[in-house]
Amino acid sequence: MRRSRFILVPIAGLAAAAALAACGSGSDDPAADGEISVVTAFYPLTFATERVGGDHVAVTNLTPAGQEPHDLELAPSDIAAIEEADYVVYLKGFIPELDAAVEEYAADKSLDVLTAVETSQYDYEQAIEEAEAHAEEEHADEHSEEPTASDEPTASEDEHAEEEGHDHEEAPEGTDPHVWLDPTRYGQIGTAIAEGLAGLDDANQADYTANAEAFNTELTELDAEFTDALATRTGNAIVTSHSAFGYLTDRYGLTQIAISGLSPDQEPDSQHMAEVAEYVEANGITTIFFETLVSPEIADTLAAETGAQTAVLNPLEGLTQEQIDADADYFTVMRENLAALQTALGAA
Repeated sequence: MRRSRFILVPIAGLAAAAALAACGSGSDDPAADGEISVVTAFYPLTFATERVGGDHVAVTNLTPAGQEPHDLELAPSDIAAIEEADYVVYLKGFIPELDAAVEEYAADKSLDVLTAVETSQYDYEQAIEEAEAHAEEEHADEHSEEPTASDEPTASEDEHAEEEGHDHEEAPEGTDPHVWLDPTRYGQIGTAIAEGLAGLDDANQADYTANAEAFNTELTELDAEFTDALATRTGNAIVTSHSAFGYLTDRYGLTQIAISGLSPDQEPDSQHMAEVAEYVEANGITTIFFETLVSPEIADTLAAETGAQTAVLNPLEGLTQEQIDADADYFTVMRENLAALQTALGAA
């Protein structure tokens, strides 16, 4: 099975978590006052911190329910919370305004979760070339006995060759921050949080370690569910409105063709839209995925143009209030994502 190609960036280590150890001694020990106050950037970091910290932490999520975290603007009360917190869990580069606040007020008591995992880059050009090559491999046997076509390129092939040199103004590419969508990487984040909390609260280190191990066990089970459920799929490519699913597709041998960039606010140029539409039609893609916290307009436009349907694939950047009221969490939403992928890829 052909896997989507990623460009790997070396792990930066867990220096931020280790640096917190110096804060856990003497009268300044935050654990001496009871719960450790932790500020988190957005939902998946909140969920992991709550799971690992358990009853020993009081967690404040800076991103309100139903809000896209990329659009977060910090209020003065948020700045005060960051300054007063014992620990801040964030993802550098995801919310630039938060990065600046952490650097000024919490540089010595924070964890950038990207330092705990191996990160990757999403490159649209690579993804679509790989998806097309995979499709050609699948159909090669079907046409092996047909008469050989002329070696002369057709007019459409000439046009495509000319377009290959075109630089897309908004081609989605760059370092992908959506690491939590790979359950194995998400588990590594949980372990890093446990190490950071233990550095602040040595007395409860065993609890943090046990909680992180339990969290990793749940994630390992989820990972196995995805692997088993997608084993019978008949397709490998998914088309998404937002290039948030690189880690998920890489983990399970899929290929992501994204319409918009790594930020959902990044809109594609007309050529990019045309190429994705051409790919959808040429490869029989039945589903264009959109997400809950961002307008589905781009996905709807492409679906109407190509005759595909739309469905939700949730990048879990946050939960809506309705999801919270229904007791949804990372695991329930990821299983909803799995069901959507099974249907789209012929594995249901």
